[in-house]
Amino acid sequence: MSRPIVITGGGTGGHIFPMLAIADALVARGVEPGNLRLVGSRRGQEARLLGERAYPLTLLPGRGLRRSWRPGAMVQNLGALVGLASAFVLAIVRLGRWRPSAVVSLGGYAAAATGTAALVWRSPLVLVDLDAVPGAVHRLLAPYARRRLIPFGETAPRVVVTGVPVRDAISTLDRGAAARQLARAALEPPIDSHRVVIVVMTGSLGSARVNRAVVELAHQWADRRDVTLVHVTGRRDAAWVRAGAPPASALDYRAIEFADMVQWWAVADVAVCRAGATTVAELGVLGIPAVLVPLPGAPGDHQARNAERVARAGGAVVLADADCDGERLARALSPLLDEPTRDAMGAAMAALGRPRATDDIAHEILALARERS
Repeated sequence: MSRPIVITGGGTGGHIFPMLAIADALVARGVEPGNLRLVGSRRGQEARLLGERAYPLTLLPGRGLRRSWRPGAMVQNLGALVGLASAFVLAIVRLGRWRPSAVVSLGGYAAAATGTAALVWRSPLVLVDLDAVPGAVHRLLAPYARRRLIPFGETAPRVVVTGVPVRDAISTLDRGAAARQLARAALEPPIDSHRVVIVVMTGSLGSARVNRAVVELAHQWADRRDVTLVHVTGRRDAAWVRAGAPPASALDYRAIEFADMVQWWAVADVAVCRAGATTVAELGVLGIPAVLVPLPGAPGDHQARNAERVARAGGAVVLADADCDGERLARALSPLLDEPTRDAMGAAMAALGRPRATDDIAHEILALARERS
């Protein structure tokens, strides 16, 4: 294949990790790493998470629009539109130089410019929807896409149900009982085999509300010897979380600023998370039951829709962000401390998982790219 494949999206880990998963799957199918182009945002985490990878990376200017009519927000939105226009011009120049065999969009403001540039150059456009509700960029681009790959639902003309792409490190993670015990023993300090391991993760920055609730919970559970509470705080709140943590006690409480979640999903019995598409997909592939706290105000309320789908299937308990405090979080977690309940919910979560999603997405992209080449 002489023409490159462009993969665009970004701003958050929820876009970046699927971008990497798709790129890795394409390489596994024979695409040269240098024949891929990743396009993201300068304001997102792409430079940190993608900068050391083998794939050529282009970062576009701009930022997302604020959904507010307040004067300050309007001024910021004017600047965002200027940035988007600059990104669009740069994307047109780059795609005109590359003439890609396919452009794959995962959404986000970098994808708005790149996806629109793909239409200008008549490059085949593939939309990979991650959430129950497509974002604004994909709603605008959908009529012009050659393929829409959706997480669940019904197949239709130009629409294929594939699931959400998940990193190979997640899809191949051994979650068997013996492997989990070995992973716990390998930690420093190790986790006692009899403890229920609850892992809290609300993103690279973290959720202040959830973090406060977890600190309150740690104080309430200070006398518990049957629980390990792993609290991945995010960078923004790490200092005050550590300052407010309970003193050494029976509870095994571990506050961590940021982590490779593969390590912690390897030992987790229960998760407490937001309900972004990538997080929900990873929990499904791994069969980890959860308390999901959807991000309020997410575009299209997509996190609430994601969480509701999992809860209906029996894989999670949903706790509204406004209700998230230590007491209510303890109540939501209470049934998950019971092993039979936890096993049943884990099985329900696993039934939603699509471990072959990334391979299926790569297959669809290559089929379209080869038509173009």
